[in-house]
Amino acid sequence: MSPASAPHPPGPRALPVLGSVYYYAKDPLGFLERCVREYGDVVYVEFLGQPTFTLQRPEDIEHVLVTRHQHYIKDRVQRRLLGGRLLGNGLLTSEGEDWLHQRRLMQPAFHRQRLAAYSRVMVDQARRQLASWKDGEVRDLYADMTRLTLGIVIQSLFGLELEGEGGVVGPALGQVMEHFTKLQSLVLPDWVPTPSARRYRAAVARLDAFVSGLVRRRREVGGDTGDLLSLLLEARYEDGSRMSDERIRDEVLTLALAGHETTSINLAFCFHLLASHPEAEAALHRELDAVLGGREPTVEDLSALHYTESVVKESLRLYPPAWSISREALDEDEIAGWRVPAGAMVVMNPWTVHRDARLFEEPEAFRPERWAGGLEQRLPRFAWFPFGGGPRLCIGSSFALMESRLVLAMVAQRFRFERVPGDEVELLASITLRPKHGVKVRLRARH
Repeated sequence: MSPASAPHPPGPRALPVLGSVYYYAKDPLGFLERCVREYGDVVYVEFLGQPTFTLQRPEDIEHVLVTRHQHYIKDRVQRRLLGGRLLGNGLLTSEGEDWLHQRRLMQPAFHRQRLAAYSRVMVDQARRQLASWKDGEVRDLYADMTRLTLGIVIQSLFGLELEGEGGVVGPALGQVMEHFTKLQSLVLPDWVPTPSARRYRAAVARLDAFVSGLVRRRREVGGDTGDLLSLLLEARYEDGSRMSDERIRDEVLTLALAGHETTSINLAFCFHLLASHPEAEAALHRELDAVLGGREPTVEDLSALHYTESVVKESLRLYPPAWSISREALDEDEIAGWRVPAGAMVVMNPWTVHRDARLFEEPEAFRPERWAGGLEQRLPRFAWFPFGGGPRLCIGSSFALMESRLVLAMVAQRFRFERVPGDEVELLASITLRPKHGVKVRLRARH
């Protein structure tokens, strides 16, 4: 059927009431792959009565995220899960003029000069993490990277150490993410007293108490201490006013949650892929030895670490932490000739787009060298979009890419990795795409 003769694009058969949510919940990644393979670039799906359109072509994704971005908002599932009790009205969940004012106010926190200061935190935290690693031991690098990136974000955000006052944040964020991996969190409101919901509410209460106490003390002291919190406390809107304590709470929890989870996932998959591809690992070692010669990397070295950057990008292509991005249509629209009614959900999936053979040669293969020679500039704008795109491009994308490259350089200079026989990485597609049972490798000291 064509757009002119059909009420909506082709798509999988739906169950009464549930629609396709049962099949999706069983295997989200496989479900989306089948949709693209069997029905094409625009697919119609129903989830619990919600009309949904999945998009595969970069130009259609650009239509939603850039050309018509003002006509789309975060979908209701994201607003309910991440907004409200957890992230309130932070950058990830706010909309319209309110979001725009916040984005402009917070952008200076991620300017180049600030990023240089954060880079020293990243290298210092990585050095301390590596001090306990031993040749020949098997480690879960997803757990290690989660702890490392959490230490980086706690110090960058609050100027605190993970082993001290900042130690409350890690376990609480872990409880939050555990809650989000369960199907019940998508279906039941938070006030339903399930065990997971009770643990979730308690975790949010601990985060509230921690941030509120810290903001109160910082307001009393004042001044710029070099961390993100002090910058937010001193920032002023166009009318001279400052952020309320509640708004600062929303923003720092947004940055804490998004700022460590996605980078730890990216790094864990980098190490998994390198352990599985010794030739790529050897190429990375050659670059690190030539550029760094055994010393610790600095932000000034990043422009010369081309292959290091390619490893990070290729990992983000194959295993994008933000594996699915969704929006809700505020009013009626047309995409690729199909009518999209107001209130419909539009889903754009880096997981399937990044593995499209029309965009990437041998899309399932790990080939960091594909990024040499300016591939990113030659690709369509939304062929590779691990951080979203358009006005709502992740504000911390530069921070995350710098962190991944510096930590990868620190770790790979000292160790190479071997797969543990029989240990396979299983994917868990929830709010983020992460390794369900970790990433276990055997360490081999290089020098």
